[in-house]
Amino acid sequence: MTQLLLNIAPDWVPTLSNFVPGRNGELISALQHALVGTSNERCFYLWGEEGCGKSHLMQAVVAQARALGQSAVFAHGAVPDVVSVIAVDDVEVLDDAAQIALFALYNRVRESGGMLLVSGVAAPAYLKLRDDLRTRLGWGLVYQVHALNDAEKMQALEQHGQARGFILPREVTQYLLRHGRRDMHALLGLLDALDAHCLCLQRAPSVPLLKEVMQIFNEESV
Repeated sequence: MTQLLLNIAPDWVPTLSNFVPGRNGELISALQHALVGTSNERCFYLWGEEGCGKSHLMQAVVAQARALGQSAVFAHGAVPDVVSVIAVDDVEVLDDAAQIALFALYNRVRESGGMLLVSGVAAPAYLKLRDDLRTRLGWGLVYQVHALNDAEKMQALEQHGQARGFILPREVTQYLLRHGRRDMHALLGLLDALDAHCLCLQRAPSVPLLKEVMQIFNEESV
């Protein structure tokens, strides 16, 4: 059972529709319009704290672009070859050569078309990057991705449970929010593990079962 819970491979994937927008409604709308060509915006820079949902949104845009028949790629720590839609996550980890490549890519997208998304931990002016790249990132649309509050996280967790085919009791969600890690990636991972545990035992989700799952993960992290 321990090995099962520690090797969860959920079939749930990030999409724009399963992203709970919270205060990010304007950003979601802008991305959707850009994808279907009803907007002239080509370059987006997303920033925010760890766990706020930047990577989710960027992977979701890439997935939707592919569903629309466009070539698209998501990259972390590197700058990929030119395709229709490119998402470069965590720009602050790029080395000098990659920063030069991203600068050239940004110019190419603005001149020739396509869609470029870049994410980072801070607004462009506060990034420790080449001056020319930092300036370019501020030219497009810049959005702070706001983390969800507890009520919005509860909605996201319940929505995730429904997508996996089970109803999550409110007391389970409340316990998870009180005692789990605060970022959504970790919370969803625990929820997937709880789902696997419940299926194995053929029991409904409950706080005692959630405690068992959290204990296993806590022991593994020590």
